[in-house]
Amino acid sequence: MTSSPDRLAAGPFTGVTLGGRYRLDGLIGRGGMASVYRGEDLSLGRRVAVKVFAEAAEGIDDAARRRSETALLASVEHRALVRLYDAAHDAGIDREYLVMELVDGHDLRKTLQAGPVGAADAAWLAADLAEALHVIHARGIVHRDVKPANVLLAPSHLPTRSWNPKLADFGIARLIDDARLTRTGAYVGTPGYLSPEQVGGRAPGTASDIYSLGLVLLEARTGLPAFPGTAYEATAARLVADPEIPAELGADWVELLRGMTAREASARPTALDVAMAAGRLSTAPDMAATTQMDVAATAVLEASDAPTLVLGSPEADDGAVAARAVAAAFQPAPAPSRRWVRPTIAVGLLVVIAIGIALLVPPVIASLTQPQTAPTETLPTVPGELGVHLEQLEEAVTR
Repeated sequence: MTSSPDRLAAGPFTGVTLGGRYRLDGLIGRGGMASVYRGEDLSLGRRVAVKVFAEAAEGIDDAARRRSETALLASVEHRALVRLYDAAHDAGIDREYLVMELVDGHDLRKTLQAGPVGAADAAWLAADLAEALHVIHARGIVHRDVKPANVLLAPSHLPTRSWNPKLADFGIARLIDDARLTRTGAYVGTPGYLSPEQVGGRAPGTASDIYSLGLVLLEARTGLPAFPGTAYEATAARLVADPEIPAELGADWVELLRGMTAREASARPTALDVAMAAGRLSTAPDMAATTQMDVAATAVLEASDAPTLVLGSPEADDGAVAARAVAAAFQPAPAPSRRWVRPTIAVGLLVVIAIGIALLVPPVIASLTQPQTAPTETLPTVPGELGVHLEQLEEAVTR
């Protein structure tokens, strides 16, 4: 449960130690069914929240059943669930009580008093709470009282989210005898968030939790309860009408919330379905910006990943290197502009002539400096355009 030491009030049991172990230091909050105290576990030296039930909610009078149900609820672990540590009856005050994890923060009800939460925080809220419901539903536990006051908001350590939600009070209906509640005229649930089947007096199932969560999320997005009015008006309204879901929330939100608040329980998604859909919602607002960044990053990577050219050394005199250089000069470009074709050919011819001169001038000079004892032999015939230039060069030298 949430705690704020500077706002603790003196409750009727402040200062009492329950079960010889849990000292009650001050009242955190009070409801029609129970009062919650900030306390200390004297055996373990840790801060805890202690929920002391009102007389109308008495019913954990079977010690064996209490131990069994407490063990089950205490074994359920999830980051978005408030842990249950202990459940017992104190003879001194003649009341049942639960000992739970103490969450430093506030509840969603108080947050919504200042207005709706942002789309990103609402998406995180939906994903975490739906995943928590999926965990308890898999263990056969129905919460029955999903509402803003039971969503505790612990401080977040990440800059991407405002807080970490935790669902409190799950499994209380398992600890309190339903028959006992019926006899006293009490029930587990809050009028503004009951499912249609709960309003109709039918036993709630896992789909009831989905409906209630849908109303909580709708209120988180709009800042307004889906069914305002008196308890009777809010309770009766959902039997004849669906909650109004503004189109401004976006198509994905509208589709999800409409499914969660369907009047027929069989038409609602499962908690796992909601968690998966909400997980996609949490990334939706950033998709456009992410796409633009990805495009820019891709362009930079494509430029930096261009192949590196290996240039030949100026000292290389291998004929094969020269031949490869000539061949590379005549390689066609990927989509050449026609205005560059003729200059490219001219440059290629100059390269050919220069290479021919580099290859032939040394032997010619050597032959001119040596005594002429015999007619100079003609150079070997080279096919192609290179051969024509070499023949022209030979004629000019021998004249």
